[in-house]
Amino acid sequence: MDNRNIKNDIIAGRNPVFEAVKSGRSIDKILIAKGAKNGAVIGILAKAKERKIPVKEVDSKKLDFLSGGAVHQGIVATASIKEYSSVEDIFALAEERNEPPFIVVLDEIEDPHNLGAIIRSAECAGAHGVIIPERRSATLNYTVGKASAGAVEYLPVARVTNIAKCIDSLKEKNVWVFGADMDGTDYRECDFSGGVALVIGNEGKGMSRLVREHCDSIVSLPVKGHIDSLNASVAAGILMYRVAESR
Repeated sequence: MDNRNIKNDIIAGRNPVFEAVKSGRSIDKILIAKGAKNGAVIGILAKAKERKIPVKEVDSKKLDFLSGGAVHQGIVATASIKEYSSVEDIFALAEERNEPPFIVVLDEIEDPHNLGAIIRSAECAGAHGVIIPERRSATLNYTVGKASAGAVEYLPVARVTNIAKCIDSLKEKNVWVFGADMDGTDYRECDFSGGVALVIGNEGKGMSRLVREHCDSIVSLPVKGHIDSLNASVAAGILMYRVAESR
């Protein structure tokens, strides 16, 4: 029996998880109950290791909640609602439209509502794709799909192992990389014409030091109120439309 909850991004039970991993389906991570590394689970974990799928031990109560009461046998996988694209797919879309690349790079955006909102704004602003890291990031789950209002079906989203290295590869393709941070050049004074990658950092920590160092330029949004920063998806939306205006 394929035990899944109604959100369709949770796969519960040993056989369903094993078949999902074996089939090559895009799996974000596997969660196993503490003490459940035995029997058939060992074979599943070996296959997951081959595919470099993250595995995490959690309390069994968490699996009860995720599986919506289905029999999970100590193992649950979270799957993407859509297959991830490649960075090459993003460049191909830009070429198909005969436009300089416009890419949104997300450095550890963890809130799925923020990720969905950013994907929605990116699609509306004419971006060619979004890039996220494989680890420490929200994934293409049901919540993200809902928050994107369907935009995830139209905009390529690629996952990479290392954001800093990815930024370097974008530069090699004549893409100018702008990192968003509080301490930077006023976004209204920046030239966003040509190939552009816009980097948005984590909701709490912002961009990592290494990612910031790899950016060509740092841009900021002026803040005049008592709160010193904007929500990540709001800031991303403002900057994306500034890029669109410049193009």
